[in-house]
Amino acid sequence: MIWRALSGRRVAVWLAAVLLALAVATFVEGHAVLKETYPAANSKVKGPDVPIMLKYNVRIDGKLSKLQLLNPDNSTTDLKIDEQSSPDTLNAKATGLKPGPYRIRWQVLAPDGHITRGEVPFTVTGS
Repeated sequence: MIWRALSGRRVAVWLAAVLLALAVATFVEGHAVLKETYPAANSKVKGPDVPIMLKYNVRIDGKLSKLQLLNPDNSTTDLKIDEQSSPDTLNAKATGLKPGPYRIRWQVLAPDGHITRGEVPFTVTGS
């Protein structure tokens, strides 16, 4: 009888651990994590026109996402996001860039409803 009670408790503890692991995995997978960028972080690219591509680990809502370019003079330019070619990717184009350091500031909405933000620094060299 004691063995059955211990066995039942072990099953309950094991089941709770599995459910917790699944919940954490679902939570972590839902957040948007930047996997790939162009320009790559800390890279040097030729200007004056620079295509921008941000690829994430999950589907993102392009209509509710935002891209900005932080310029060398600390001003900010909003970037128009192109129609999504893939549900996990944002594309835009920065035009007329002069040589200097820039940062792409991004904000995306992931399927779990959380907003994720970040920046990608890069440098524009002469054409």
